Amino acid sequence: MKASDLRTKSQDQLKEELGNLRKEAFNLRFQKAGGQLGKTARVRQVRRDIARIKTVLGAKAAG
Repeated sequence: MKASDLRTKSQDQLKEELGNLRKEAFNLRFQKAGGQLGKTARVRQVRRDIARIKTVLGAKAAG
């Protein structure tokens, strides 16, 4: 997910996407704890996507 793609979305869309990513991160943590996680790189990717969305939301709120 690119930040330039996120900037074109509305705040409601970003908040919905943020909620989906947080749910996915929660599920990935449980899979990791249970030893069932297949793609370990996905955890890092989801964390970074959450940070990107939070950054864009903060910039929109400030601007």
